[in-house]
Amino acid sequence: MLATIGVASVEELFSEIPEDCRVKGALALPPALSELELEKHVRELAERNRSAQQTLCFLGGGCYDHFVPAVVDALSSRPEFVTAYTPYQPEASQGTLQAMFEYQSLIARLTGMDVSNASMYDGGSAAAEAVLMALEITGRRRVLLAGTIHPEYRQVIQTYLQNFGAEICLLDYRRGTTDPSEVAASASKETACLVVQHPNFFGCLEPMNELSHLIKASGGLFVSICYPISLGLLRPPGQYGADIVVAEGQSLGIPMSYGGPFLGILATRKEFVRRMPGRLVGQTVDRQGRKCWVLTLQTREQHIRREKATSNICTNQGLMALRATVYLAALGPSGLRQVAELCLQKAHYAATSIASIPGLSLRFSAPFFHEFVVRDATGRVQERLAAAAEKNILAGPWLGRWFPELADCFLIAVTEKRTREEIDRLAAALQNA
Repeated sequence: MLATIGVASVEELFSEIPEDCRVKGALALPPALSELELEKHVRELAERNRSAQQTLCFLGGGCYDHFVPAVVDALSSRPEFVTAYTPYQPEASQGTLQAMFEYQSLIARLTGMDVSNASMYDGGSAAAEAVLMALEITGRRRVLLAGTIHPEYRQVIQTYLQNFGAEICLLDYRRGTTDPSEVAASASKETACLVVQHPNFFGCLEPMNELSHLIKASGGLFVSICYPISLGLLRPPGQYGADIVVAEGQSLGIPMSYGGPFLGILATRKEFVRRMPGRLVGQTVDRQGRKCWVLTLQTREQHIRREKATSNICTNQGLMALRATVYLAALGPSGLRQVAELCLQKAHYAATSIASIPGLSLRFSAPFFHEFVVRDATGRVQERLAAAAEKNILAGPWLGRWFPELADCFLIAVTEKRTREEIDRLAAALQNA
């Protein structure tokens, strides 16, 4: 190999690396392990982690401990699905294409929109792609971001727009929601879109009707980031005028998995379908008149669109979209409503219990769904969270991580899995801290 590439020795090959940066002698590695020893070692390392199955999990902020019915695992783990990649050859991928078509249909019905694509990476990238859509559709370069959207989604959007010459205007959250008067003052003929999360990062419900009217009055598009489970109770975004809807689909039958893989949801109106990133599966008939499915749109740069592609999304979360499809089909409208009602009722019970603890209170007074912000007037947030963790209760996250002005606050999320006894344990742990 050295002769082929034209160098005389290994030393010459690495001559570009400064001498003081090179390792001298053998690497300080332990002796090789047998397969049995290695398996034991890896298991011991894994057991240092604490999963949501081993703790009481009240973590939120975009990743939630929802119940996953056994049917979701059973169907999504079938070999014809778990090994399937992008169905470039429809004649050999009818099962996968039909599943994606069903996913699109369910998401369109859930969000009240005309069309959904066949999935994105996650909620953050879906939000960024929605903003790129709005820039392309309107030809404008000003973006209004509600200060109440997930801070990491905001970071992803800012990263995407870094080289697009776009101006980002971040709105204040004040009382935990977006102030319509600030939107009215900020929106102009240069505004491409307004991005609002509902329920927002703090769990509060936003005045979506009013915000929608305000941005549309300026000719901009309304981008709604929704929480899929909440749509079992709340009106779908299509009914309050959303032009593009995005969401994180992790709550739809996808385990927390230490942070991923997750599922990006994106749906829009029919007139914007050719500006939509990713893929769109369509239903048609073959030459014998039998129902079949094809990739109707695939606007990636790897395909015939090339430089005219709407996005550089290179793959999709097909397996995660399948899990969401099975989950939604298994629950149906009534089942999803029941899950949403349980989340709502249990969260409000928890909020009442925690707010009665001396030194603790709800930071915002706005209505909320299943997540709420707790303020610690004693300034001992980290101590309380650590004390709860010692009792095997995950009660964060601490909001000072993203919002310095909320360093005395933390976020609590309550799903349908939590019982009254578990919520009481959380309250007791926070009080005894």
